[in-house]
Amino acid sequence: MRWYDPFLYPFSLLYDGITRYRNSMFDSGKKRSTQFLIPTVVVGNLNLGGSGKTPMVEFLVESLKNNYRIATLSRGYGRKTKGFLVAEPYLGPADLGDEPFQIYSKFGNEVTVAVGEERIMAIPQIIYHRPETELIILDDAYQHRYVKADFNVLLTTFQNPFFDDKVLPMGTLRESAKGANRADLIIVTKCPKSLSGHEKTLFENEIRKYADAPVLFAGIKYGNPEPLLSSDSKIKKKAIIVSGIANDSLFKEEVGQRFEVVETITFADHHRYTIADVRRILETVKKHDKAMVLTTEKDAVKLKDRAFHEYLVEIPIFAMPIKVDLAESDGQYLIERITKTVKDKAYIREI
Repeated sequence: MRWYDPFLYPFSLLYDGITRYRNSMFDSGKKRSTQFLIPTVVVGNLNLGGSGKTPMVEFLVESLKNNYRIATLSRGYGRKTKGFLVAEPYLGPADLGDEPFQIYSKFGNEVTVAVGEERIMAIPQIIYHRPETELIILDDAYQHRYVKADFNVLLTTFQNPFFDDKVLPMGTLRESAKGANRADLIIVTKCPKSLSGHEKTLFENEIRKYADAPVLFAGIKYGNPEPLLSSDSKIKKKAIIVSGIANDSLFKEEVGQRFEVVETITFADHHRYTIADVRRILETVKKHDKAMVLTTEKDAVKLKDRAFHEYLVEIPIFAMPIKVDLAESDGQYLIERITKTVKDKAYIREI
């Protein structure tokens, strides 16, 4: 126990009471949840911080985009705009938020990427602007209970599982761990490659105390560094890490295993890069001969801003692409469950 936890306990108790009361209102029907004719899949978590939601959304889009016309929807955390927006080529991360812009940069017109604080208001607008939409994937909407999703995917990290956490502000839970019982599928993310079957069983037993949903285990895999702007695409042995994500420990570990890390520059999650930041990166590169800059995909989309082009084009800067690493059978199971949800919804519409 931390020395200040007794001071936080009353606030944690109050927050827990409020969220439990809110959930009970939805469970009893006193607060109304709206279910839409178009199938909706929620990817969310109970904890604050990065649990791999965006890579999971990208995995679903990549797996399903050839079969269904997909839209993704998030609130667009950290953007400077308000209200509903559909991604267009002239919009950037400041307009859409980091994660939606990353998804749009990766898939372009293969998917509709939309943002809106009020998801229950945004979904009808997606249907209006993109009537061909057959599936909507909601990013980080597990607590947005005004929308009754057809399928809830709950993520929790191996490093900080919800069953070992506490409600805010003592911990990072947005609601009680009992909220896991709303999940249709639970995926433990960021698992180490060495995770044994016995460890998985122990983990699953802890989850079973709160939910009966099937449990899958997923790791992450990093691709080879990809150049951002520079024509110099030669991979170097030395690396300068630049990151601004919720938890960069696994990223740093991966880079450290592959390269000689000479310096690390860390920013807060959703950091908005400035000219001063870019100059700092530039000066750091000048300090270390024959070193390249390695950053995350999420940071890369912001560093590609035209305002930074003249600075970063001079240096070797690369992004490390990230993907969900699911066993083939688990990936098939996940996609089959969602496909069944879509087909069942289509059948209901036809009746």
